[in-house]
Amino acid sequence: MDEFYQPASDFLIRVANGDVSLKGTEFAQQNLRLLIDYMRDADTSNRDWATLLLAGQDIDTAEVREALLAATRDENASVRAEALLGLAERDAVLALPLVERELAGDEVGYGTFQAAHAIASPVLLGGLRKWSGQGRTDWVDDEIRDAIAACEAALGKSE
Repeated sequence: MDEFYQPASDFLIRVANGDVSLKGTEFAQQNLRLLIDYMRDADTSNRDWATLLLAGQDIDTAEVREALLAATRDENASVRAEALLGLAERDAVLALPLVERELAGDEVGYGTFQAAHAIASPVLLGGLRKWSGQGRTDWVDDEIRDAIAACEAALGKSE
């Protein structure tokens, strides 16, 4: 991965820089639809960034949820992870089985651990423990530990 990872699309760079409006006007709605279209782009950097950018918006519509849900099936773990985090922040019940499925896989993106932390369900403990100490960096391992702690705290509340 490059030192400064950017999408191939100039449009996505403008969205990331806050130069493109995604809500409030019909033109912004067109921009939002274009952002969603980039989530299906052939270029992985565009799919990854478009998913990250959409997940981070405070827009919660059926169209947004459907786009994020579709991205949870992407071939790239980072794209799936960004989608899972966006779903977890909008609807933990919907995201829970998807995060559980992802944690059971062979490749997990950082956002998946963030999503597990946001959901904080004891159901995710087995999958998270599988990844404990397996992060490629200290900050990934920290997020895994934090997610485990959040799920364990939820376990204590449910007893």
